[in-house]
Amino acid sequence: MRIALDAMGGDHGPDELIAGAIQALEETDLHLTLVGNESVIRSCLDRVPPADSITSRLRIVHTSEMVEMGESPVEAIRKKRNSSVMLAFDLVKKGEVEAAVSAGNSGATMAAAVRKLGRLKNVSRPGIANAFPTLKKPVVMMDVGANVDCRSSHLFQFALMASAFSRIFDIDSPRVGLLSIGEESGKGNQVVKETHSLLAASSLNFVGNVEGRDIFQGDIDVIVCDGFVGNICLKVSEGLVEAATEMIREGIMGSFKAKIGYWLAKPVFRTFKKRLDYAEYGGAPLLGINGTGIICHGASNALAIKNAIIEAAKIVENKVNEKITESLAENLEPLKETQ
Repeated sequence: MRIALDAMGGDHGPDELIAGAIQALEETDLHLTLVGNESVIRSCLDRVPPADSITSRLRIVHTSEMVEMGESPVEAIRKKRNSSVMLAFDLVKKGEVEAAVSAGNSGATMAAAVRKLGRLKNVSRPGIANAFPTLKKPVVMMDVGANVDCRSSHLFQFALMASAFSRIFDIDSPRVGLLSIGEESGKGNQVVKETHSLLAASSLNFVGNVEGRDIFQGDIDVIVCDGFVGNICLKVSEGLVEAATEMIREGIMGSFKAKIGYWLAKPVFRTFKKRLDYAEYGGAPLLGINGTGIICHGASNALAIKNAIIEAAKIVENKVNEKITESLAENLEPLKETQ
């Protein structure tokens, strides 16, 4: 399988991205296309020369244009038609690769994907899904930032798409919950109430409303919300992990006994850190586009990039887009009631 990587995006520069690409090639039989400034990419490869077996599965597509992290997505896509992120999705459109991965400007990545690939049939708005660690298994939340103002029909589509994606975690019938301010079906704003009715009438395994405290329990496989709420949940979770980690560090450094306890429990802390590390989950798939695209955290390290590339391959292998299209077709009638 062939994957394209926007080698110029991200906070850490091409070195970290290319390191992750090499790790992905070492662990799989994938073929990778690095899109970006060829001289910069080759300099990175010279610093950490890949094995010959990897080099044969690696190619470079040159472009001197890139979208900066702080640029306006709309302006960048309009003016920089040969930027690395645009060319990465153009390769998907041409059929030269099966998926594209970028850790660059997330707004520009989404705009490039929609511009180049378009939407799947019956999808009004593509959205971003994100896998959260829980006490039991990952939970998929959608949307986490692409659409801040949504109608019930959009949330309904998010549920269908996220449910199809969650099956890559070997879940046959994902349990779908609607994020609200109470478990009762009458709780929430008008959009949430309308979405509840749509989901209850669908073929999904809908379990009703869920609250914020349910996100990390692991009893729900898919949680549906608009991008405004979802992005806040995502950022609060990231901030909480950072704060909790710092609190634990300060507590350990505060006493000699605590330091001894830490060394005795070090394997437990290592496991804890790994379970909460976003890098272990790769990136967030952009669902609803007519192709496969992964949006990575701007601060992604090599591990995150490696896992994002592998995740992209899994989405293609599991035919997630085909399942989304089938699910939408099966549930058109309740969707039409809101249109």
